[in-house]
Amino acid sequence: MAHNPHDFTYEEGTAPHVIVVDDDARLRRLLQRYLSENGLRVSVAANAAEARKALGGIQPDAMVLDVTMPGEDGLELTRALREARQEFPVILLTARGEPEDRISGLEAGADDYLGKPFEPRELLLRLKAHLRRLAPAPAADNLRIIRLGDKEFDPVRALLSGPEGNIHLTGGEAALLSVLARRPNDVFTRDEIARALDMAEIGERAVDVQVTRLRRRIEPDPREPRFLHTIRGRGYVLKPGVQ
Repeated sequence: MAHNPHDFTYEEGTAPHVIVVDDDARLRRLLQRYLSENGLRVSVAANAAEARKALGGIQPDAMVLDVTMPGEDGLELTRALREARQEFPVILLTARGEPEDRISGLEAGADDYLGKPFEPRELLLRLKAHLRRLAPAPAADNLRIIRLGDKEFDPVRALLSGPEGNIHLTGGEAALLSVLARRPNDVFTRDEIARALDMAEIGERAVDVQVTRLRRRIEPDPREPRFLHTIRGRGYVLKPGVQ
């Protein structure tokens, strides 16, 4: 079913705020105009330094970030954001379209990857998809709290918490845990997960990267998983418990 960007509407003052970071002035102007026309609030920055300055004054809902900028590049800025616990979705833009480049972006902490040239409409749809994952979900009777040792995951709110409070998840990590929590103790193939996370075009290694990142959040020892298990030759399974 085709998506229509104009299907997305927000009440006045509630539109998500996106920062577009790219050293191409023409592309910045184009994206600022297009995304604004489609209901988003947009700030722009020409490089990582300008992006950091903008982050000092606003808390964005998402960032669109060019990889190959002069100075601090997009991968370095993404890593720094994640180390600083800035967990809003990051979509990387780059002329490098090889799967290995996309894997590097995911390993740095990005949630998505779009190769140049691209249609602005595709970027809009990806942004909306990530923003939807962060929005409160309607209550559902078949979704229950998942216990993971001393942590709990609420699939309705996509919220992981522990003894010391909420645990920050990136959009990609929250989306993966939400998928697995739909059917705890059932094996998901890598292909199933990739399609659920809109990563089918990147391949199964992208799923492995997200699993590795998620294990760092939920496992006492990520090298010996208690909850998120690899089933050799099949895929992954989430096994809740209090052990």
